[in-house]
Amino acid sequence: MKVLVVGKGGREHAIITALHESPTETEIYTFPGSDAIFKLAKPVEADGVASLVAKMKELKIDLCVAGEESYLVKDEGLANACAAAGIPCWGPPKEAAQLEASKEFAKEFMVRQSIPTGGYSSVETVEEARRAIGGQYPTVLKFDGLAAGKGVAVCSNEEDAEAFLDEVLGHRKFGGGRLLVEEYLEGPEISIFASVVDGAYQILAPARDYKRIYDADEGPNTGGMGAVSSLEMFEGDLRKVIDERIVQPTVEGLQNEGLPYRGFLYFGLMLTAQGPKVIEYNCRFGDPEAEAVLPMVVGDFAAHVFEGAKGVLNPDLITFKSGWSICLVSASASYPAGSRSGDVISGLEKVSDARVFHAGTKLNDSGQFETAGGRVLVIVADGSTREGAVANVYRESDKVSFDGMQRRTDIGTRNF
Repeated sequence: MKVLVVGKGGREHAIITALHESPTETEIYTFPGSDAIFKLAKPVEADGVASLVAKMKELKIDLCVAGEESYLVKDEGLANACAAAGIPCWGPPKEAAQLEASKEFAKEFMVRQSIPTGGYSSVETVEEARRAIGGQYPTVLKFDGLAAGKGVAVCSNEEDAEAFLDEVLGHRKFGGGRLLVEEYLEGPEISIFASVVDGAYQILAPARDYKRIYDADEGPNTGGMGAVSSLEMFEGDLRKVIDERIVQPTVEGLQNEGLPYRGFLYFGLMLTAQGPKVIEYNCRFGDPEAEAVLPMVVGDFAAHVFEGAKGVLNPDLITFKSGWSICLVSASASYPAGSRSGDVISGLEKVSDARVFHAGTKLNDSGQFETAGGRVLVIVADGSTREGAVANVYRESDKVSFDGMQRRTDIGTRNF
């Protein structure tokens, strides 16, 4: 089976690794990929969705897997273009991908389908935002469109809110678009993933990620500094409650509203005192959650995705190991405000009891990996207990270093 995976980060490296390790024999291609990914997948050159799909037809690709979210809504939409070319795509069409591409679209969908979420107001100007906030802090501000995980701010005071409003509505850091002022929800977060095939779905292993750059959840939001995954996170009847109140109504709502969906669907939830509420949807695997969840897969991941993209969900193809999986992100100097490239990475060859996924690296002329982005590496280790997995991932991560490296010390312990 020929598979092409779209994306270039740690999530795509993890997806490609899972496909490569599946019992189903695969020949893997990637766009745009990275030097590390090219060790497992063949690079494909393209300059947009149309040329990429044309190249897939030329190569006789059997399956396209959408890793990176932007291509789902770029141009005519990756899944839409694949459908027109007769190529099965694991990723939703542009219309359904608005669940992630527009926070306002997602909120309106949740209201129509009676899916529990926080209250919100949609605004276009700083003045409207101030009125919507009404001096009530903490408050949550979200840019309406895609922002690589950085378009959200939890503001504890007026100073924080004004700074974010100036960035988003003043200087248009993320481009044109509206802003949502949302109710602040309290409680532990949990990330739920489901493989969705039309009206059928399969809930996968849950995860919890860590968005802030510094320990104790301090500092600005990032794309994610680490994540934890374990089936044990489904305590008591939590899985049943999430299924009945959130996952099932979402999948049924997509069907009822004529929004076809085949692919991973991510539910970012807050476990409030009133029960789980949706913070956001993502129309793909989370990053870095994918790096924690996918190493726990048992079974034929490639067949699971391929059959699903063709319209058949077979829940017997995959299951998940017991125990805990923890991924730890190493970020470059100045991240998340910026990033620094060109710092040589040392110690990768010493990692012996963990996986290493490359999020932002490149090979230099000497054949050494060096930094080439904000989030640089994701190191993943497991254990029969959470405490054991924490010890394992930090022991292995300590073997790797580069100038300016930023890394949290409380992944897997904070919020437990």
